[in-house]
Amino acid sequence: MTWIDLSSNVAVVTGGGAGIGRGIALGLAAVDANVVVLDRDEAGLAVAAEIRGSGGRAEFFACDVTSDDSVARVAQQITTKVGQPAILVNNAGTMLPGGLDTLSMTDWDRILSLNLTGYLRCARVFGQTMLEMGAGAIVHVASISASVPQTYSGAYSVSKAGVVMLSRQLAVEWGARGVRSNVVSPGMIRTPMTEAIYQAPGVHDARRALVPAQRIGRPADIADAVVFLASERASYITGEEIVVDGGFTRTIMGVIPRPGFEKN
Repeated sequence: MTWIDLSSNVAVVTGGGAGIGRGIALGLAAVDANVVVLDRDEAGLAVAAEIRGSGGRAEFFACDVTSDDSVARVAQQITTKVGQPAILVNNAGTMLPGGLDTLSMTDWDRILSLNLTGYLRCARVFGQTMLEMGAGAIVHVASISASVPQTYSGAYSVSKAGVVMLSRQLAVEWGARGVRSNVVSPGMIRTPMTEAIYQAPGVHDARRALVPAQRIGRPADIADAVVFLASERASYITGEEIVVDGGFTRTIMGVIPRPGFEKN
């Protein structure tokens, strides 16, 4: 039995040109989805070519998810060239450093526009077709920073917390019309965007030591959870969040001094 088969589905992945987005695109292609890679630059073109080179189906479209016109235009192009999307993975995002006392309002608005409003914009545009068909799955990539504040990272945690609530609200409002909405929240994942951090002396080993699974996550780890939630195997799951962090966020009690309860 093929446990997951998305061969009849067009799946759109925003921010699919690198890192976690690329991993998700490859994961969807591995279960035979017809993958549409969206990104602002040509990196997404290489991912689509990579999928086709491995025998899969994929197309790339340049898209700015902070623009109503860009998303609407690309959605029409996808429908015409590829077909009606049944899966949307909201993944495009970024972060800017800065404490809340010094962060400019321009940077605050910039992050929320991409990380949160962009998710709603794509959900509304691509979700409209799903609502008309009476079936569809939306998976939003958030972060463990949605529930644990990531300090001095500007609006990042706030934007990701908003993503979790956005997904829950979509799940409740659209559930009766056949559309599911769920969240995958990554922990520490090694990607090209974070590679400079891991190249700093001692950082990789120090971070790995904090994770019960004793390794740093890979984009494929996130992709596996996304593919599951996008598939019919998760047909009775909506409004939920899967945390993929190797157990890291469950370790808080271990940092509290508790004489007599130390590890032997």
